[in-house]
Amino acid sequence: MRRSEPAGIAGFASAAIAGVFLLCATFAAQAAVKIQEVTSQSGVKAWLVEDYTVPIVSIRFAFDGGSASDPAGKDGLANLMTGLFDEGAGDLDSEAFQIRLDDVGAEMGFSASRDNIYGSMRMLAENRDAAIDLLRLAINSPRFDEAPIARIKSQIVAGIQSKENDPQTEAGRRWLRALYGDHAYARPDEGTPQTLASIGADDLRAFHKAAFARQGLHVAVVGAIDAATLKTDLDRLFSGLPERPELAPVPDVEQKLGQEIRYDYALPQTSLRLAYPGIGRDDPQFFAASLMNHILGGGTFTSRLFREVREKRGLTYGIDSGLVNYEHSAALVIGTQTRADKAAETLGIIRDVVAQMAKDGPTEAELEAAKKYVIGAYAINNLDSSGSIATTLVELQLDDLGIDYFERRVGLINAVTVEQTRDAARRLLSVEPAVLIVGPPSQPAKEAN
Repeated sequence: MRRSEPAGIAGFASAAIAGVFLLCATFAAQAAVKIQEVTSQSGVKAWLVEDYTVPIVSIRFAFDGGSASDPAGKDGLANLMTGLFDEGAGDLDSEAFQIRLDDVGAEMGFSASRDNIYGSMRMLAENRDAAIDLLRLAINSPRFDEAPIARIKSQIVAGIQSKENDPQTEAGRRWLRALYGDHAYARPDEGTPQTLASIGADDLRAFHKAAFARQGLHVAVVGAIDAATLKTDLDRLFSGLPERPELAPVPDVEQKLGQEIRYDYALPQTSLRLAYPGIGRDDPQFFAASLMNHILGGGTFTSRLFREVREKRGLTYGIDSGLVNYEHSAALVIGTQTRADKAAETLGIIRDVVAQMAKDGPTEAELEAAKKYVIGAYAINNLDSSGSIATTLVELQLDDLGIDYFERRVGLINAVTVEQTRDAARRLLSVEPAVLIVGPPSQPAKEAN
């Protein structure tokens, strides 16, 4: 899941003042981020930012195909697989691999989202050769030995079982089933004890072979390494992979809105979640929708929802909204918690704020304050370390935004007009949302004697 833009700070006046400083920071940070596109001899491409400030190299990469690509009945396969890459590879068993990783002083990690499998390594430049060799083994020759499989499975199952009595977990499952029906996005990323029990080493090997391919691979490298050296390392890491993935396609899906999902549970607070239509990252109205969302609820302390629900009425400690984008679906989601006896009132106010935004859209002053903050906060949230820069560059590749995105982004945001944000508000918010209510059953109002 990828959120569109960072959250805000208190007060539109404060946001405007802070935006001046953030704007200076973002120009300085983005000026320092000089991206090169590097292509290895085998055709593997990567975005490189050379930085010799500290002798560290960070690499981040993503393959197409995450938990949504788990085969039927094998829910949790991608998630389980990502927990096993440091549990032995090549001729190194689990213990030997982890000892070697410690010896070279490298940090390696893998994870699965709904749509992608991510990998990363952070290493000392002086130990780069040895660290890259370990990462090569993990990518190309994971062992998937029985003992580590059983151990990681048991850890995942223990986590699933520990949440069985958590009402928010069960509510989340019901929410996804209601929104996505029988689509893969409704399935639990971590699987279930039953589906995990059905997964063996052969399943892991087959999924690894199907997903780890050069087509659909996105790579970013930041740190003390030059382009010529990186070309060699890219071939060491990825040239031995198949050219094309062999995953079953995941279809696009529209969320089933206009419904109310209640999960009655004896809690001191009631959780509220509302889902409205979203907008694709490649949609021409994306920046208008993103700025509108910032004003509605994404700006946290500066937003209309925060002002009306928290500041004026004290009904919650916090409320926010966000544009949530998957590869095959998108939504604008609002979330908050409030006292159980104030749930109906809170939900009514949220609906009123949304209806007002859909009707009239943002004001010019709101839009200008949002622009200043959103432009400035990007560098602080996305470009503050080699790891965060590498992560950002991979996400830009996944969203197909182009290597010159940093140079174009400020202009794209500043070009948004208030009329465009109002159009986006009407488009996304003039629809009856899906509503999730988690808490005690609503009580009928008592009649006066």
